[in-house]
Amino acid sequence: MDFSYNSDSNIYVLVACHNDDAPDLVAIGGDHSVEVLLVGPSSCESLALFHIGTRLTAMAWSPRSVSPSASEEWVIELAVAGADYGLHLLTKTVSQPEDVFHFGGGLSGHHGKVNDITFCGGMGAESSRYVATVSDDKMLMVWDLTPHDTDEIGSPDSRPQPTVYVTAYPHPLTSIDSHISTTKELLVSDCRGTVYIVDWRSDPGATEQDSWRSSSVLELTDPHALSEVSVGLSLKLSGSVAWRRDSPDIIGSVYGSRFSLWDLSNLQGGKPYATSSSFSQGGHRFRWCPTYPEYFAISTQSPLKGAIVHVYSTNYVYAQPTVFNVSPRPQYVRDFDFLATRGIPRLAVAVGRSVVIFPIGVES
Repeated sequence: MDFSYNSDSNIYVLVACHNDDAPDLVAIGGDHSVEVLLVGPSSCESLALFHIGTRLTAMAWSPRSVSPSASEEWVIELAVAGADYGLHLLTKTVSQPEDVFHFGGGLSGHHGKVNDITFCGGMGAESSRYVATVSDDKMLMVWDLTPHDTDEIGSPDSRPQPTVYVTAYPHPLTSIDSHISTTKELLVSDCRGTVYIVDWRSDPGATEQDSWRSSSVLELTDPHALSEVSVGLSLKLSGSVAWRRDSPDIIGSVYGSRFSLWDLSNLQGGKPYATSSSFSQGGHRFRWCPTYPEYFAISTQSPLKGAIVHVYSTNYVYAQPTVFNVSPRPQYVRDFDFLATRGIPRLAVAVGRSVVIFPIGVES
């Protein structure tokens, strides 16, 4: 069943929670606040509202998050970035109201738009300890939220400021994803379509000039991206990259008018095993489906044809995508994500002030 939820402001960022205990939570970032939605079969309800005071540019769910539908002791926790380059840790529990912990501002933080953010603590005890951010300032920063090796995050008055590990790159960075099981490997893409697999703990003493070389485990490049660099400079194309959730050997990305898939278990000189056309106007976001991992989707921020999402299957990677026309032009998809709820996969798509939720039509 298709339905929508209307926000009080334009929605710029949308991210669904893929935790096993919180598959029905979606966060939306607007002009000045973050709202958390509890998604049901045919409607949404607002669960929390965090005032940030600036437009949101990136958000990520903490592995600590638990939905009210899964436990009476529910927890909401996100890390978000604002247009002022500041970072914020958002927390709400069944017994505590909304709390916003500010960090990452000033001289120690980013000096350009923060384009993406992720928790990178793996699956163990440190799963919610580290947050990684990438920015137009060419920096990858990994933030230790509990720098004194404590498992508990203290009260807002006593919580220390996070420490940060910085890696400099030669070009602005556009997206980041964390490995599903380790605390040290990150997937980073830049504005020229290059994808890096990064071990951010490899050499903390490296100089800023060579730090990206010393920390990069592998560098992946789709040859077509090089030919689109000059186009990207004029159209401000951005890359998006993600690990397939059931197999970190499989990586997907979109850059410019094409998407690419790599298999790390069978690399051919760093080239993708599959690449094909997507949006001629340039793709914006690449998302894997967490419940049916052979499916992935791509959006564009071009308003030329309206708000559209393309859904693909790795089983038929060169087939024409299933096209979902969410809204007519001049609207466009600002952001989207797959929900992690069981059954037929559903997409949550941000268009203007609305979140539109609908199934992609795959039988369970």
